[in-house]
Amino acid sequence: WRSSATCKPWQSGRVLLRLWERCQPASRKGINATAGQGQRVGTQEKQVLEDLEMPLARRETETLFQEQPQTGNEYLEDALLRSYLKTHLPPKVLEEVNQDLERFGNRLLTKIKPLGWECELNPPVFRQYDAWGQRVDHIVTCSAWRRMKEIAAEEGLIAEAYERKYSSWSRLHQAVKLYLFSSSSGGFNCPLAMTDGAAKVIESLGVPGSLKNAFDHLTSRDPKKFWTSGQWMTERRGGSDVANGTETVARKQPDGMYRLYGFKWFTSAADSDVTLTLARVADAEGQVKQGSSGLSLFFLKVRDEEGKLNSIQVQRLKDKLGTRQMATAELLLDGAKAELISAEGRGVASISNMLNITRIHNVISSVASMRRMISLSREYARRRVAFGKLLKDHPLHMQTIARMEVQTRGAFLLLMEIVRLLGLVETNMASEQDELLLRLLIPVAKLYTGKQASAVVVEAMESFGGQGYMEDTGLPVIVRDTLVLSIWEGTTNILSLDVLRSLTKSQGQVMTVFFSTVQKKLELASSTAKLEHAVKQTRDAVSSLAQFMQAAGSKRAVTMVLAARDFSYALARIYAGTLLIEHAARPDASSTDIATAHRWCNQELCPVATELENSSYEAEEALLDSALVYEGSPASGSRL
Repeated sequence: WRSSATCKPWQSGRVLLRLWERCQPASRKGINATAGQGQRVGTQEKQVLEDLEMPLARRETETLFQEQPQTGNEYLEDALLRSYLKTHLPPKVLEEVNQDLERFGNRLLTKIKPLGWECELNPPVFRQYDAWGQRVDHIVTCSAWRRMKEIAAEEGLIAEAYERKYSSWSRLHQAVKLYLFSSSSGGFNCPLAMTDGAAKVIESLGVPGSLKNAFDHLTSRDPKKFWTSGQWMTERRGGSDVANGTETVARKQPDGMYRLYGFKWFTSAADSDVTLTLARVADAEGQVKQGSSGLSLFFLKVRDEEGKLNSIQVQRLKDKLGTRQMATAELLLDGAKAELISAEGRGVASISNMLNITRIHNVISSVASMRRMISLSREYARRRVAFGKLLKDHPLHMQTIARMEVQTRGAFLLLMEIVRLLGLVETNMASEQDELLLRLLIPVAKLYTGKQASAVVVEAMESFGGQGYMEDTGLPVIVRDTLVLSIWEGTTNILSLDVLRSLTKSQGQVMTVFFSTVQKKLELASSTAKLEHAVKQTRDAVSSLAQFMQAAGSKRAVTMVLAARDFSYALARIYAGTLLIEHAARPDASSTDIATAHRWCNQELCPVATELENSSYEAEEALLDSALVYEGSPASGSRL
């Protein structure tokens, strides 16, 4: 890091000349210079002087470098993933899946990662007019983005889940490939999420004849046939409140099709082939029904057979914090031709399957971003020297990474659990209890892992010091792309309230299933002596959660609303802790499996019980919340 020269820039030219002479090759020393040679020496002496006087900082930075972290095959380096598959997959399925994932891991390393970086360096560009002033509304994407689409088809990243080669395990196989693909995909994981969601909706409708062709394209392994789908739900009023925010009107045509008129304010993957969208059907008088019961679901192709936009105008591309590799646009629907695919007024109910799928994809992206950042961080710790030793030899540094690792492992097992349950549901192998548990765990996992991911990737970026803040390392890209995961597919608060709805709609049955499932898993692990304390901590948390629910039942409705976030966190922590304990109770479990279970369970597993004791959910506290937020603002009526 320091220059080997001890001379200072202001030292005499004679000293500098002697230094320069000592630095010359042996063949140059002791040779008498001719006049011409002396002139050359004088010139060289001058150059040495200039080098030492002026660009000292430059010379030092030329030799200043840090070793780049190098990771290998992501599948082979993911110990938890491999041990999970070994534990759960049938032997024949494991053999084939293992071969496929190892091959895919090599392809990711050698082919896909460079394409992902190219997507980041060449974001989409909107060309509204051609050279002759004709409006074309062309979204130009780079060749790497288009190649990602082909790779997605070739690898069956959507097809795998619908071919069901491995029965209920096919969905898990797909999820694992997406997990490995996500951080190298250059943002293409997002259109795949919506494509999977669209395929799921069509399948749930029984793949009607009019949609058979679309379903085949969405689930194709042929790059020339594969389609991606958008998901155009957000309008100008924005957000998750589609019931009150959707203004798009659908007018029925004589041929039974519809024309859509409206403004879609946030459409991700606007270069997709098809899309699903919500609209309100106008009656003969042109009137529409408001509220969620007035919404219907439509399918439309983005372009016609000639490649022209389907009466759609692209207003502009969004300037986003992250996911810049993907085109997100504002679109005006000016008579777009569409097909009604839900029962009229049943649009919201029809997209529930789609939301489940896209929320699971969100969990996949969250866990993948955590895993990727930790993989880079741990490799960097093996190479970077600070204060006389490698980072990995600094106990505090390793403790910090280990804490991130524990969070990532809990999130990973939560992801595997929901895709395992989904696989059972899709193959008609799920019990009623499995279905109820899945309904509860999807919003819980989505909201919790989204928050985990944001915290972990920022912490991991810090582990690189200032280098983590440098754009060309690629680390800020991962951070930016991760921060959206607590927002997409429902914010933390929206999903917390959705968790409460699952309790209400099931009349509390989801919690009965939750408690019984946790108790069964803990009972099976209780015979493992090394896990005794973790089992006790989790059982105590379950008891506290049950007491909270009993106490909350006698309070006003506002109590559960105010407790919704902490309640959801408690569900996530308790269930993930239980899964970690279950994994650590395997006969071939490692010491790190056991340590992970203990460290997870050492955190506060049931924050909602603690906050209830602190009276945090009383109506008076809600009033104080508002007072705290608005004190000093014009809204409080006070002067600044």
